[in-house]
Amino acid sequence: MSDTFCVTINSCKENGDKATVGFVVATAALGSGKDTMVFLSTDGVWASVKDEAANVNEGGPFKPLTDLVTRFIAAGGRVIACAPCCKKREISEDQLFDGVEIAGGAVLVEWLSNGSPNVSY
Repeated sequence: MSDTFCVTINSCKENGDKATVGFVVATAALGSGKDTMVFLSTDGVWASVKDEAANVNEGGPFKPLTDLVTRFIAAGGRVIACAPCCKKREISEDQLFDGVEIAGGAVLVEWLSNGSPNVSY
């Protein structure tokens, strides 16, 4: 069994529910002792932007997206925002939550190549 877990999220502005549930599942994986990475692509990269994530609150029983992202990172989770996706949307590093990395798809491929399970939202 793999000691890693990956959640890929490709929606945020278009569907905040997907970003919210993605971070809930990622946090559950961390709580289960898995080394967990969230890979954000396409519209999902907006979840890494502080001012945009602040606009996503799906209501109870879910916490606001800002809380979910910051708690996931603080607990040791890794968040990668797709570099070309950020560039297309003119998102710069200074707009991101502390701890978010901008990187290309090679990081995702390497993570998954080690047998990591992946769920997508």
